[in-house]
Formats: sequence, C-alpha cells, structure tokens
Amino acid sequence: MPLRTANIVGSGPNGLAAAITLAQRGVDVTVFERNARIGGACSTGEVTLPGFRHDLGSSVYPLGVASPFFKSLPLEQYGLRWIEPDLPCAHPLDNGTAVTLEHSLEATAAQFGPDDASAWTNLLASSVRDWPKLVDDFMRPLLRIPSNPVAMAFFGSLALWPVQALATVFRSEAAKALLAGCGAHSVMPLNMLGSAATGLVLASGGHTTGWPIAAGGAQGISDALAAYLRSLGGRIETGVNTASISQLPAADVTLFDTGARALSEIAGDAISPSFRTRLLSFKRGPGIFKVDWAISEPIPWSAKDCSRAATLHVGGTLAEIARSEHEAFYGHMCDKPFVLVTQPSLFDSSRAPAGNHTAWGYCHVPVGSTQDRTAAIERQIERFAPGFRSCILARRTWNSEQLAEWNPNLAGGDVSGGSMTLTQLVARPTLRTYRTSNPRLYLCSSSTPPGGGVHGMAGHNAALAALQDHDR
Repeated sequence: MPLRTANIVGSGPNGLAAAITLAQRGVDVTVFERNARIGGACSTGEVTLPGFRHDLGSSVYPLGVASPFFKSLPLEQYGLRWIEPDLPCAHPLDNGTAVTLEHSLEATAAQFGPDDASAWTNLLASSVRDWPKLVDDFMRPLLRIPSNPVAMAFFGSLALWPVQALATVFRSEAAKALLAGCGAHSVMPLNMLGSAATGLVLASGGHTTGWPIAAGGAQGISDALAAYLRSLGGRIETGVNTASISQLPAADVTLFDTGARALSEIAGDAISPSFRTRLLSFKRGPGIFKVDWAISEPIPWSAKDCSRAATLHVGGTLAEIARSEHEAFYGHMCDKPFVLVTQPSLFDSSRAPAGNHTAWGYCHVPVGSTQDRTAAIERQIERFAPGFRSCILARRTWNSEQLAEWNPNLAGGDVSGGSMTLTQLVARPTLRTYRTSNPRLYLCSSSTPPGGGVHGMAGHNAALAALQDHDR
C-alpha cells in the first residue's frame, strides 16, 4: 500500500532530506526535533560573545555542495548560498610554509618536485575526471552494482589502502602530510585498510566542486531545507523529546535521524531482540574535543597561504598525524593532537562584529572522553601561528559528553555516526542498512550509508527504501 503519512525523528540534514523526499511524492510528513533549534549538528549560535556566530557542529561542506540530492533542490531560492574560499585547505608546516590543496589538480601538484607532482596527479586524476559520475556511487550503499563500475573499480583499488601505505608513493614530507590531513577525516588509524578512501574523496572534491562554507553559517543549510519542506506541506515540531515511539502520532512509517543506539532505545519492543543486539554492537568511533573562539583578529599564521583557506589541517607531519589518530582510536590521548581548524569569518563577514573573527578547532579523543584538551589544541595552533592566544577574546569548550548532551546523535562525541571502518561501511549499521526488523521503522542518519558528512543522502536513500517497500 502506498505511503500516506510519515514521522521523522530528528531535524538534521538527513532527517530533513528524508522528509523532503517523501513530501515530494505526496506523503504527509511531520518532523519532530528535540531541541528548540532545528538542524542538529548543522546549526549556528552565539556561544561565546554577542554577535559572534559559531557553527556548533559542521562548518565546511565538500560533500554538501557535491551531494546529488542537494543539487536537485532549489535551495538557493530558500536562502542557501555557498561561499568558496580561495583554497579548499591549507596544511601549515614547521618551516613556516604551508602545503595547500588548491582548486586545480595541476596547481596542487606544482608545489612538489617532479616525482611527487606525478604521484599526486596519478592518484587523483581519474577521480577528478570522473567526479560527477563517482559522487552518486560514493553516496549509495556499498552492496550494490555501481553505475560506473570501471571508474569505481579504479578508485576502489586506491581507496582500500591505508593512508600510510599509500603515502609511500611520495618522497617529500609535504606531500605525505597533505594526504595524511585529508585521510585523518576518516577518524581511523592511518595504518588501517580503507583509511585512504575519505582522503581521496575529499581531495578529489577540493579539485572539483570545492570545500565551501554556507553564508551566515551552517544554520543556513538547515533553514533552507526546512523552508523547502514547508513549501511542500511538511511540518516541523520543535521541543519534542521522543523517548519512546509510543509518544509519536500514528503514521505509516517512522524514519529515525538518530544514532543506532538511540533507535534501539526509542523503538523498544517494536524491533526484534536480535536486531536490537546488532544495533548495540555497532561500534562508535572516537569522540572529539571542540573549542569555539571569538578572536580580535585573524589567526596570525606564519604561512600566509593559511589565510586563504577556511579549513586548516594542523598536525605537522604524516608520522605525527598518524600517531594522534591511532591514539584516539585505541583510547589514549596524544600530546600533539591533529587539530582540524576552521576560520569562516575570513570569507563571511556576517560571522563576527566588524574587525573581529570566529574560529573553531577540534581534535579526536577516546570515545566519551571528558578530558579538557584546550591547552593541547591551542598549543598546536600557536606552534604554527605564534601569538594566537593573545587574539582570543572568549572561548567555549565542548568535551565529548557535553556534545552528546546537546545532541544525542553525537553519542560519546562521535561525529561520524559510528566508526567508518570497512566492516562498518558495508554493514552500516547492519546489512539491512536503512531497514529494521520492523517494516514500519527505518534509520536515516549518518549511522547508515554513506556515513558522516552533511549531504542528506542517507535520509534521501532511506526515504526511497521506504517508498519502494510500501509500493509493492
């Protein structure tokens, strides 16, 4: 029987994408959000000083601008505007220079000697050339025949490598560091199989569709999705803490933009004991410790190229980054953590009062850690930007448990919705992917394919699965 009504639990981009996909097909949809503000980790707020607008979770969107689903929507008509920095990413080095991910594959390769230039080009030329074809396959479940099997086969032959092994094609520490910084977004040890996949995807995106920010902050993405949903007749109710499925109104299906464990808790006896066991065995990845800064001036990077990028990979060499990611994954702290930094106010003046700026930085930590990493993070930034601490007007810190308290989807501080190991990408969170043991309940969060990132594809894919199941 065709779907007529649907509930969506959670208003993150995946929840809103699921709601839009259903509403586009005439389904009566209601989204229920726990917080007063929609968007989950894709939201913006003043958490340090008045007038300083900070992205509370995500801030830079290489997968958002490339998302086939987002690109299919008229989001610009509802206020979304992408801002593309001069550089997708910069990686400062101890000699006072920086290695940069340029928009052009050729410009990036030109930073290196002939051998490394050739190696960088060989790694990425195919995925850059086939990017429009590959993106759709990247963002679907792995257990399906790709629409572009030859291109995917070549990409997969590289993506399966550990970052550290793949980096041996380079001679220079600069080239190795650039690959390592991109690969660290996998939130896995860099000697683990498959850790190169995320790095290759992000580097290819940098050379094609870019690493933009959203004008006005992450909230602009969520607000645009919500406005478009409402134009289709969809409803959003905020301040609704759904502790049990019995609290929701009757509907043909319910889709959960939540973590696997949260689905288990909310669904209760509506799912089978064996399926609940599989959900609870889905492993979380490392957490993060995040700092939001209100600053009096731009971060004073020693390498001037760092001021041309909204995204900075602060961690030094491949060896240092690998150690940091290995320690966090296996439950230990690192004295020199890899720090992901964003400085969006350099490209969007709406983020701070005139003359001032905002930035945030985070490092990976053992899941659930409550240890304060402020000093370690700021020490790493000061290493490459002497005088940074003197620019700080105010800061707001978030340990893993505080992040989870604000947004339960970030359980243990895990921002990826579950570890992104090869096993958990194939069975994410189970081989049923979006489907559960109950034909009326679906999971549509980053705990399902294609995983973390702001792209809406998990929600879109889950909604398509529900439509397919109920159109038989």
